[in-house]
Amino acid sequence: MSTAGVNRSEHGADSFGHALRDGLRSEPRRVEPKYFYDLQGSALFDRICELPEYYPTRTEFAILRQHAGEMAAHIGPQAELIEFGAGSLQKIRLLLSALQRPARFVPIDISAEHLHAESQRLADEHPGLVVLPLAGDFSADLALPPPAPGSARRVGFFPGSSIGNFAPADALLFLRRCANWLAGGGLLVGVDLVKHPALLHAAYNDSQGVTAAFNLNLLARANRELGANFNLSAFHHHAFYEPKQQRIEMHLVSGRDQCAQINGERFEFADGQTLHTENSYKYTVTGFQALARAAGLLPQAVWTDAQRLFSVHWLVAPGA
Repeated sequence: MSTAGVNRSEHGADSFGHALRDGLRSEPRRVEPKYFYDLQGSALFDRICELPEYYPTRTEFAILRQHAGEMAAHIGPQAELIEFGAGSLQKIRLLLSALQRPARFVPIDISAEHLHAESQRLADEHPGLVVLPLAGDFSADLALPPPAPGSARRVGFFPGSSIGNFAPADALLFLRRCANWLAGGGLLVGVDLVKHPALLHAAYNDSQGVTAAFNLNLLARANRELGANFNLSAFHHHAFYEPKQQRIEMHLVSGRDQCAQINGERFEFADGQTLHTENSYKYTVTGFQALARAAGLLPQAVWTDAQRLFSVHWLVAPGA
């Protein structure tokens, strides 16, 4: 059946413009990574997921393929699935093939155009499944639609390593919201694990330069949507592992003294000055389980690959 669209995105040009200008006025300069994901950014991220250096996607796919039946047994029949940061909806297909009579699927993503196109494609592949895309920001206190008629419980699906884009305090807040949104159900979440820095460096500095293009697309988006005049060739992608905080940091580095304008407001950049665009925190299994418990979720099953590069956790949300 066709998808039923719900568009509650608050991250168009106005919101992006305010956030970018505020971030450029701050010290150090920063902007939230959710603004990467316009249509072009979403397409670039899909390319990143196919890169040989980018282990998280293929590793999580392998875990899902191997253990989808076990995961479906934890989720149970007639569940309403809510996917946070749905993207291209590739991983949910593995779960759908194992689930018993899912009541409804609600994919949530900040990139409305990309979300609705992919949701329609999924709905065409699964004629008996109700697909209700929701364009919005799940990092805020999102208003979910009423529960699907006939659903046994709500289950969240948060694949990838996006939980790592939250600072630990914000990850705790998000998981607490999940405990409330999914009360009586649970959350299936992908978590990238601490590993050798060389593997992390390669994953975020790929040889084809796709991650660099993804990072620079933030400035290209500002030029397209905000009338900015960033010179993309004068900024460089820089990503590195910070071991004390167990996180990858991504920055855009000014390659010279320069000035950019957004709606007539001037922003001076010194040679070497950076705009901090993303953090990606890595966890141990026990460390993430402790965070989940602090949020009111109950860790149960966890699945990892043989090399322990990546993990998928099943967390129960106690009923109200």
